[in-house]
Amino acid sequence: MASLLLCIVLCSYYSIAYGGGGDQSFVTVPTSSFEPERVCSGERVMSEQNNSAVSLPLVHRHGPCAPSISPDKPSFADTLRISRARINHITSGVPRSMGSHGDEKASIPAHLGTSVKSLEYVVTVSFGTPAVPKVVVIDTGSDLSWLQCKPCRPGECSQQKDPLFDPSHSSTYGSVDCGSAPCKKLTADAYANGCANGKQCGFLISYADGTSTDGVYSKDKLTLAPGVVVNNFYFGCGHDKRAVQGLYDGLLGLGRLSESLASQYGGAVSYCLPAVSSKPGFLALGAGKSPSGFQFTPMGRVPGQPTFATVTLAGITVGGKKLNLRPSAFQGGMIVDSGTVITGLQSTAYQALRSAFRSAMAAYPMVPNDHLETCYNLAGHKNVVVPKIALTFSGGATINLDVPNGILVNGCLAFADSGLDGTTGVLGNVNQRTFEVLFDTSSSKVGFRANAC
Repeated sequence: MASLLLCIVLCSYYSIAYGGGGDQSFVTVPTSSFEPERVCSGERVMSEQNNSAVSLPLVHRHGPCAPSISPDKPSFADTLRISRARINHITSGVPRSMGSHGDEKASIPAHLGTSVKSLEYVVTVSFGTPAVPKVVVIDTGSDLSWLQCKPCRPGECSQQKDPLFDPSHSSTYGSVDCGSAPCKKLTADAYANGCANGKQCGFLISYADGTSTDGVYSKDKLTLAPGVVVNNFYFGCGHDKRAVQGLYDGLLGLGRLSESLASQYGGAVSYCLPAVSSKPGFLALGAGKSPSGFQFTPMGRVPGQPTFATVTLAGITVGGKKLNLRPSAFQGGMIVDSGTVITGLQSTAYQALRSAFRSAMAAYPMVPNDHLETCYNLAGHKNVVVPKIALTFSGGATINLDVPNGILVNGCLAFADSGLDGTTGVLGNVNQRTFEVLFDTSSSKVGFRANAC
């Protein structure tokens, strides 16, 4: 009887709203597909770009594919709280109506990051000679990469599974001199922290949650894969990492400034985040111009925060029906961020999406949630009918979000209100799942390739 009632409700909705086209605009998925498996599943996946120089496996740091299980896995509520804090911090210094293009400056320090606890995806690379493997989180919201290094006095560095990186054991390691051009650039980008021992260039990254890491700006050989190295890779060798727990060995910055891995390696950078944490994705570096299989949209920038890349939405479709939204609803642009979980949409666009999605999911009971407004109790359902959501960007690039894991997270719609129209939103990592997202800074465009992992 319950199944019959469910069919009546959904079929009526399809017929009235979409003239019977629901079979192409809705997807029936088993509820088991919402949850990751307990063991790592699926073969290693790679970028299909023939001209990509290197592709590394990328995994969720709290999933079974991770090199080791992180002891500090946050609750769903904590994950949402941290993600919201990251959105608030990223967008706090962006002038209204200037999120995509423009020359207005924002008065916030460039070195101030967000909570590193929000970062979820890791890769394994090697530092030094001989090469020492290190598991590091990736972040499109950071430029300067860093490791936790020896020497570090007790209580001044966080616990990690692997030994601290020891520069004295690497024959290719060197500290950066204070008067050098790289140190001057570090100062210009607001990551510098004076001189250590009178001659070594110091670095400091302070995060919005009160954590920080500082030490010596350094260079060494970075090995991405066998035979693929970056000689004289610049990074921070941290000797004081306060209250940053459970982050493996360090961080790889994928931002747009010269300190980032993407800039130092050359070429475009891309990644594919898996649908669930029990499957692998990849990080690819060095792609040439115009790789095949992508839809491209112009890349904008955030005034006063040059680390970030933005895109501009042009339309949203829910269950086959395009929402009636004016271009002004998307004027602020969207930061493409690997570290934010939930997508933050400007108010008018968010409210229209929320209303359409709730109508399409009317057959399922809603439940309250302290952090998200549209959550469902799907217990007792073997299968769930979910409306497709498509995001169209300027230039016509359209992505159909993965169903269900690019739309729902823990039974909740993975969108939130980011603020007034004209402010900047954030494209979160749930919506990015299974797409290869490519940042081609030299051509000022962002690409999306569907079903990449």
